[in-house]
Amino acid sequence: MAQTPLLTLSDMGVNLGDRWLLRHVDLSIHAGERLALVGRNGAGKSSLMKLITGTVEADEGERWVAPRTEIAYLPQVPIIKGVMSLASYVAEGLEDSHEIYRAEAVLQRMGMDPARLTEGLSGGEARRASLARALVKNPDVLLLDEPTNHLDLPTIEWLEGLLRERQGALVLISHDRAFLRALGNGMIWINQGKLRSRHGPFDQFEDWAESIEQEEAVRLAKLDKRIAEETRWSRQGISARRKRNQGRLRELANLRIQRAREGGITAKAMSMTTGPAEGGGQVVLEAKDISIAVETPQGTRQLVNHFNARIRRGDRIGILGPNGVGKSSLVRVLLDEASPDTGHVKQGFGLLPAYFDQSREALNQDASPWTVLCPDGGDSVEVAGKTKHVTSYLRDFLFDDFKMTQKVSTLSGGEQNRLLLAKIFAQPHNFLVLDEPTNDLDIETIDLLQEVVADYDGTILIVSHDRDFLDRTVTSVLAFEGEGKIIPHAGGYNDYLARRTKEAKTDKTATKKKAAAKEKPKGPRNDRLSYKDVHALERLPKEIATLEAEIAAAEARLSDMDFYQKDPAGYQKIADDVGRAKEALAAKEEAWLEVEMKREALEDNS
Repeated sequence: MAQTPLLTLSDMGVNLGDRWLLRHVDLSIHAGERLALVGRNGAGKSSLMKLITGTVEADEGERWVAPRTEIAYLPQVPIIKGVMSLASYVAEGLEDSHEIYRAEAVLQRMGMDPARLTEGLSGGEARRASLARALVKNPDVLLLDEPTNHLDLPTIEWLEGLLRERQGALVLISHDRAFLRALGNGMIWINQGKLRSRHGPFDQFEDWAESIEQEEAVRLAKLDKRIAEETRWSRQGISARRKRNQGRLRELANLRIQRAREGGITAKAMSMTTGPAEGGGQVVLEAKDISIAVETPQGTRQLVNHFNARIRRGDRIGILGPNGVGKSSLVRVLLDEASPDTGHVKQGFGLLPAYFDQSREALNQDASPWTVLCPDGGDSVEVAGKTKHVTSYLRDFLFDDFKMTQKVSTLSGGEQNRLLLAKIFAQPHNFLVLDEPTNDLDIETIDLLQEVVADYDGTILIVSHDRDFLDRTVTSVLAFEGEGKIIPHAGGYNDYLARRTKEAKTDKTATKKKAAAKEKPKGPRNDRLSYKDVHALERLPKEIATLEAEIAAAEARLSDMDFYQKDPAGYQKIADDVGRAKEALAAKEEAWLEVEMKREALEDNS
């Protein structure tokens, strides 16, 4: 028997007056589904979220919600009304007012003081507080619009684990591909006004979307061909069999209406280029014995402690670390926009940095996009050695003519980020410094930015919590690893993570060996393994291999795109079995490690 949905949208639509933003939307949401909602900026993702919550009325269609179903929504730009403590704000809506400790725990995990007042929060802080409020209620349906914006990697990974364990439904808008891959077991794609859904891991999205676009192109090409043939016939005269011919003309008119409806909404393609890097020397900059400290209510905190580095032309470096650890402070010192407490930075010959700062301080909020790009007047910019009209250049970054003359303060976060990219790419540069450039951008724009950065022939320095973006753009990382230490690592984020995981396992094994060596033997010395230990050494590797094979087979079944739709209960059972199997595997690996360490210690003492 099919699982009853928590919520259903039937044939719903949203009309903007001059066009339908969404139409003929059919969607059912079930418990256990974690749906990645994907589409270009402006495609209607946030509007769909509001249709699901019921905060926006549709122009057509129906919404049904199962009885006693609770829905929580984190909007992209949360608004906190009134002044209260963060703990009180997060705890609002909890059934038991005495459970405020739950609100405090979530806030502390997100790096926020529960006693702090909601007044004066930054945009990023308001988002984190609103995310905590949505999570603490543990609703049946949780809707999250860009939850990872302004979160650091440790918090993102904690959030992944929390959301993966939830039993309710999740609908998620995010530009973070790694986040979507870790969580998604289904996809909703809004493209050209149409909504399509499919079950399966997010890794399948690209192939699925490409196949749909190819099918649409073939279908529209056939429709265009038929319209062309009917149009040629209509021009040849209709004097004979007038009645039948009039019917054929009406059919031609209907075909044209169908073509306009189905292919009339064409997503504008974004164009982006940095142009070639200007001249300059082989050494971009050299940091010598840099130390940076800040004063806090608890005393002096060391952000950077005796950091040394040489950045050469062509280096592609990522900077990793939790929020507040000092990443942006280090960047400003390297760019000579701030002074270190000790040490100095020597910049190379002909250095021309282009700096994307995450706070967007380079954008005058009272100016317009036009005057941001042409501050001295005029109507043209020079990009990649070519002069371009400012309107044409702004259209490349998906600005319509109306927004080109509006105040920057009226633009969305994504639009301001695109404008800042347009500004820095239009200036001479040979050193791109990007501090959280992917915040508020959609996946398609991030993909384009990644391609532009990958093709850039200058030097790259990127601060980002977007793991996938880092893996695709950098070849080494500088990792903040506590007490002001910054350690260089080769490769991207996953290479760094694999190395840290391996080091942690090595440290754990070494610690256990040292502890075992220090233990004094009790009773008579036993210089050989017991029968139980010998049996375990023979048995455990086989059991570990069996479990690994079972887990691989089960995960292959779970990747079947139709399995969940046909048998949601069976899908959930196998998913639960995989979780238990992984726990058993970890226990057996730990047991084998302990016996193997005992065997090695006996050999060392023999």
